[in-house]
Amino acid sequence: MESLDPEACYRALVTRDPRFDGRIFVGVTSTGIYCRPVCPARTAKFENCRFYASAAAAQEAGFRPCLRCRPETAPDLASWRGTSNTVSRGLALIADGALDGGEAGVEALAERLGVGGRQLRRLFKQHLGATPVAVAQTRRVLFAKQLIQETRMPMAEVALAAGFGSVRRFNETFQDLFRRPPSALRRRAWAGLPVDSVAAGGVTLRLRYRPPYDWPAMLAYLQARAIDGVEQVEGEVYRRSVAEGEEIGTVEIRHEPARDNLRVLVRFPSVRALPGILARVRRVFDVGADIEAIGAHLSQDPFLAPLVAQRPGLRAPGGWDGFELAVRAVLGQQVTVVAARQLAGRLVSICGAEVPAAARLNPALSRAFPSPQRVAAADLGALGMPGSRRATLTALAEAAIADPHLFRPFGTVEEAIARLRRIRGIGDWTAQYIALRALREPDAFPASDIGLLRGAADGAGVRPTPADLLQRAEPWRPWRAYAAQHLWAADAVPMQRMSGAKHG
Repeated sequence: MESLDPEACYRALVTRDPRFDGRIFVGVTSTGIYCRPVCPARTAKFENCRFYASAAAAQEAGFRPCLRCRPETAPDLASWRGTSNTVSRGLALIADGALDGGEAGVEALAERLGVGGRQLRRLFKQHLGATPVAVAQTRRVLFAKQLIQETRMPMAEVALAAGFGSVRRFNETFQDLFRRPPSALRRRAWAGLPVDSVAAGGVTLRLRYRPPYDWPAMLAYLQARAIDGVEQVEGEVYRRSVAEGEEIGTVEIRHEPARDNLRVLVRFPSVRALPGILARVRRVFDVGADIEAIGAHLSQDPFLAPLVAQRPGLRAPGGWDGFELAVRAVLGQQVTVVAARQLAGRLVSICGAEVPAAARLNPALSRAFPSPQRVAAADLGALGMPGSRRATLTALAEAAIADPHLFRPFGTVEEAIARLRRIRGIGDWTAQYIALRALREPDAFPASDIGLLRGAADGAGVRPTPADLLQRAEPWRPWRAYAAQHLWAADAVPMQRMSGAKHG
């Protein structure tokens, strides 16, 4: 594992420095507990502290999670360390359930990442101090602990949602790790209240982020693209429908800046879908970005430095669903944001499934974005689009049906772009945009985008060519996607005065 400086880590622990929250975890040998550096408990002696780069490493070393500082609520920064793109993509896939099958899934995960199983284990050990399976197991336990302490879900539902094979295994794990049954961890104030399920009243959880967070920019991005019936931005709240297979529910996200978190309310028929839904929220709202480290890297460029200083909390919004984002990208080719949104609304009205009334958190959420199967089977003539782009939508749907992993990280960003470009009608701009928003590739960069070229113009208003911009962007690696956000933001004011802008 990459070495941590114990003395520097201990100084962060003594001062409870929030900048290290999510970056390091401390195991205390005298108690057998591991904590966040901001834990309010009395600071242990230096000789009793062991420091780890991830919660999984601390747990694998034999320490159990602290009940006071709750490591499960730390900002999830491990996937944004910038030290290994393979590890970053692997963590994203693990969060999506890639290792729910246990050790046997590591080889399949490695294949999807373009490396061997042994190399993947070595990379995880080097950067996180834990194996992929240990990371998955720790996520499972900490997610279950969060559900126990933040919701009134029945314990059986908590076990299913967290991915435990059985309630018995769930109980045994908590007894071994915490030396008490799961029910003993539920907050006393809630213990006497009636239990509630994800399907009935919904479940509320909080996702921590590292500040700053430019919430107005995120909300403005989502509002400009909100599809009628599928999404709604009302005041400071974002809501949308969500489909998992044939099941449909809704989700609501609010910003709680005083607590540096997003408040997520989920109402969905199946409790097993909860981790995947929360993973999507993290992806869309870019909760895991170590925005301070990214900003420091980009600020080394004299052109980007003032842009980063002006918008220090600017995030890279993701796509709720890979196929949905790809369809939006195709609909947005050569048209304005408004026109693309209207086209998406027509598509939803043609083949989007209806949201059951009981699952709606708001009456406006009436339809779900159509699946690849629905798009492939639909008559798209009513969209009023050129035949070539209708053919691209059909080809996109057929490709997604043939390869369920098409819009998930696979190999390098260059390999991902090449795979997408093999789909009829998908050019470099569209592939890069899909990689940025859906695959969450932090180094994706659609250099031919007109908004980026305008945002990168010099003081005299002279725009670079796409080739020139690519060359300029080399020092911005591995965070070119975030550089793109700042260039789009720099172009936002003039874009509002123009009618034919690309959508960014």
